[in-house]
Amino acid sequence: MKVAIIGGTGDQGFGLALRFAKAGEKVLLGSRDIKKAENTVNIIHNMLKGEELECIQGMTNQQAAQKGDLVILTVPLQAQKVTLRSIKDHLEGKILVDATVPLETCIGGSSTRYVDLWEGSAAERTAEFLKEKETTIVSAFNNISSSSLTNIKEDVKCDCLVSGDDAESKNKVMELAEKIPGVRAIDCGPLENARIVEKITPLLITLNIKNKTRLAGLRITGL
Repeated sequence: MKVAIIGGTGDQGFGLALRFAKAGEKVLLGSRDIKKAENTVNIIHNMLKGEELECIQGMTNQQAAQKGDLVILTVPLQAQKVTLRSIKDHLEGKILVDATVPLETCIGGSSTRYVDLWEGSAAERTAEFLKEKETTIVSAFNNISSSSLTNIKEDVKCDCLVSGDDAESKNKVMELAEKIPGVRAIDCGPLENARIVEKITPLLITLNIKNKTRLAGLRITGL
């Protein structure tokens, strides 16, 4: 399976690409700027020097979406729709994982505050935008710190909360998430529950600031 990371030069996209490449997955790292994508791939190669990389390539977002079997959207809210508009013709019949979190930074505000969306959540916003496409939307990777992802000497001490309306698609995303050492994927029910999961991220950011760390994560106990 080829995993396309849309917005792969951003913090979250870079971290996921790094971890999946380290796990031996075929990664297509997308960016608006092909040179930035290729430079980011070189950085990943240098970080994983001495390790066997199955495949990681830098390309445009459109190329990554076209060639990828599973597509992960890792852009800030203000870039969500414009990015989706640029790749929507390549998403037919695919799983699109939305990792977007609606933070107030998109309108010049605080990273510790959530922006309420008419659709309920960023993932539901994507589903509404792509409703005429046969694309399955899954929400995941919203609460995993990019700093934890890039700290490749350590396991990621965080659960991955996965929401979606199609059980088979969720299972594929959960299997992929658990390729990251330390991550346990949890089925959180239908896509509408993404509106709860996304709101956890500003709380984790607050805890990071308060405790002078960047590694705060979430574990669900008793399951």
